[in-house]
Amino acid sequence: MLFVDDDLIMVKLLKNTLSATYKDDFLYATALSAAEALKDIEKLYSAGVEVALIVTDWLMPEMKGDEFILKVHENHPEIKTIMISGYASQQVIENISEKLKLSAFITKPWDVNILISEINKCLNIEQTN
Repeated sequence: MLFVDDDLIMVKLLKNTLSATYKDDFLYATALSAAEALKDIEKLYSAGVEVALIVTDWLMPEMKGDEFILKVHENHPEIKTIMISGYASQQVIENISEKLKLSAFITKPWDVNILISEINKCLNIEQTN
């Protein structure tokens, strides 16, 4: 799983929350920009590590999350994607979700149960609650 957000606290929170939930089922990587994440994805694939899921913020400097996901899917259409944002309007959310075929779009502040439920759905993980 790769977490992308320009806010260090957010990527750490996502990583800590999801690694506590999924334990050793996944490797967890973080990036503080879309450009950094694109480089990291190629490094991971070069090392034989597939990225199952990207959880990314939408509003980031230099490259917004939707542009980032379009670039990712050019080379890796199999990667599942969840976008998180506290700034997108409902119309923007609908447009982005349709254009990108997102697994989910979650608004900030996010509810951990909704986030985990959406991750489980997009990765076909059975809930154990």
